[in-house]
Amino acid sequence: MALITKAIKGTQDILPAESGRRRLVENSIFEIAENFGFREIRTPVFEHTELFQRGVGDTTDVVQKEMYTFDDKGGRSITLRPEGTAGVVRAFLEHGLFNETLPQKLFYHVNCYRYEKPQAGRWREFDQFGVEVLGTASPAADAEIISLANEIFAFFGVKGLKLQLNSIGCPECRKKYSEALKEYFTAKKDELCETCRGRLDRNPMRILDCKSPVCSAIAADAPVMLDYLCDECREHFEGVKKYLDAVNIEYTINPKIVRGLDYYTKTVFEFVSDSIGAQGTVCGGGRYDGLVETLGGPHTPSLGFGLGIGRLLLLLESQNIELPEDAKCNIYIAPMGERASLAAAKLAADLRASGISAQTDISGRSLKAQMKYADKTGAQYTAVLGDNELDAGEVTLKNMSDGSTSQVKLENFEDAFMSALIKHETDALGQQLGIDGDISSVDLSGLLKG
Repeated sequence: MALITKAIKGTQDILPAESGRRRLVENSIFEIAENFGFREIRTPVFEHTELFQRGVGDTTDVVQKEMYTFDDKGGRSITLRPEGTAGVVRAFLEHGLFNETLPQKLFYHVNCYRYEKPQAGRWREFDQFGVEVLGTASPAADAEIISLANEIFAFFGVKGLKLQLNSIGCPECRKKYSEALKEYFTAKKDELCETCRGRLDRNPMRILDCKSPVCSAIAADAPVMLDYLCDECREHFEGVKKYLDAVNIEYTINPKIVRGLDYYTKTVFEFVSDSIGAQGTVCGGGRYDGLVETLGGPHTPSLGFGLGIGRLLLLLESQNIELPEDAKCNIYIAPMGERASLAAAKLAADLRASGISAQTDISGRSLKAQMKYADKTGAQYTAVLGDNELDAGEVTLKNMSDGSTSQVKLENFEDAFMSALIKHETDALGQQLGIDGDISSVDLSGLLKG
């Protein structure tokens, strides 16, 4: 068989075996964010190119090298979103959310697009979870979003993550720092890569983020932003550290973190792992107090972070962290003959209406083939339905885990099966918890939540 085409380089198909794991991770993250008081926002996958040029920054690699930009049929320049923050801020302004109660605490799960070299944990199309807090200058907010990210990693049992923290100051104190950087890098201008030579006059801080080994080595001895912070920025940074200390979150100060987007101010941070190779940043973010103004709105100090779902899954896999299996089929009803097939379809529909995962044959398979298929679906129970069973008004229910069977009346099959399923699940939970015998009297409310 010759395929007409294959998936575009840097993209990936999420197959059913993987999508269940992803959905579990995503839903768990959403629930954690909601526990922190965040609400979901959804924005379009493409925006006017100007939004990212102004918001993300003309001097960034994202805008200069990585954006998927095209003219639509109306001649407008359109860009597939390379990150989530700019679109959220645009929606915040367009719909007047700044007139509502502040801060606005928003989360999203979006696909993003960047034309960069595909490698482990990095794709040209990738999905990202992010949060944005718009309308607060307090260092408590910085600590809270870091706490949220930390809670996500703790929930999944991730080990060895390191929180790296820095402050890149405000526009005022950055002026002096930029001058110091420019003086330092000008003396080594001939050694810099072509891109960084272009950054030297426009935004020398971008040189600190260059991935070139030569530029990275030069930047290692460059002046440090923390030495140039104004009193306000220094006080804010100390406040962030105090709040992190108060909630027992460990961190290290890394004065080289600047993040790759121009809108950042003051706090920047990254959660870094050595379990997924050189591209070790799993989550990154910080404060962007001037972005709302840059995009035409009122002064609105804000902050947020982005977390790549694919990179998180790669991290879980690298640490052999097992996720619960995707929901399996509760019961497979195997009909024999047309009359039984109609009855099985009705019975399956009734069970599904009660929230039970039920399947039945839709391919005209033999009974033997149906049993093989039921086994592959991971069905917890099977029931064979034929003319004899219909005439007797009774069906044999088989527990696939231990092979036990029981006779169940068709007229009250739904109630009987629900009871059997509850017993099956509570017995399995009892084994997990090391509880022998009947656990019906044990308070499982907290354990069964969600």
